[in-house]
Amino acid sequence: MESFARNKSTKTWSLKWYGCTDRGRIRPNNEDAFLGLQFDAREVLHLGKFGDTSLMTMDCVFAVSDGMGGAQAGEYASRVTVEKITRLLPRSFHTAALGLDAGCADVLSELFTQIHRALTYLGSSYEECEGMEATLTMAWFTPGWMYFAHIGDSRIYYLSKREGGIKQITHDDTHVGWLFRNGMINEREAREHPRRNVLQKALGGGNQFVDPQVGAVGYEPGDIFLLCTDGLIEKLYDQNLLEILKTGRFSTEKNNPAQKLVMEAIERGSRDNVTALVVQVAGEA
Repeated sequence: MESFARNKSTKTWSLKWYGCTDRGRIRPNNEDAFLGLQFDAREVLHLGKFGDTSLMTMDCVFAVSDGMGGAQAGEYASRVTVEKITRLLPRSFHTAALGLDAGCADVLSELFTQIHRALTYLGSSYEECEGMEATLTMAWFTPGWMYFAHIGDSRIYYLSKREGGIKQITHDDTHVGWLFRNGMINEREAREHPRRNVLQKALGGGNQFVDPQVGAVGYEPGDIFLLCTDGLIEKLYDQNLLEILKTGRFSTEKNNPAQKLVMEAIERGSRDNVTALVVQVAGEA
């Protein structure tokens, strides 16, 4: 499991979140889906498109998924993916409360395996679902730590208030992503590469094995996380994302950062569905 900088201790933690999804101007339907949940071992609360909540009694999880497949299969794949999280993750609350060494990596990996099996079963059982698959990028927030799991080419970005800048913490499961991570091409070349959307890993479809990237980030008050599908970053470079998110002065009406990101991507000519989830951390010593 990968990990990033450890957080300082604080007495209370809370989150503000903002979500937005749009089919864009080209696609006839929206194959993206996003999810926000607050949960413990006994109950699950579905979160709306924006809001704020404490982390002191319940965990939060946010996820984005991009479905693929003929006809309506892609749209169905992403919906099945996020619905499975609702059913499977809350039973792991007590494990999460014990910390990273108690098996969060195993919990997340098993969750991805179960979703993969469900999509594979549906794809082999129903003609209209044949070949259905989905990306999944998930962020699980506990007090002081964000655990993540990822497969595909949706992304999580991390904006550290202390360090500044923006960091992509998930790896694109594409050959082009591998070339970029290893310094063989630059960001512009990666964005314009003709095979940038050819996935090497996804849930469902003809993929035999599931091996998600799993990691953890220790966060500070003021830090921001962005979860997004590939439609958002088709036309927005990392610097564009940073410019929109770095102010940190967000509101649900006039300055919703997720909506601003999605609309900016569409205005710049993104041809895909576009989804963004912005999560901002607050805390008190």
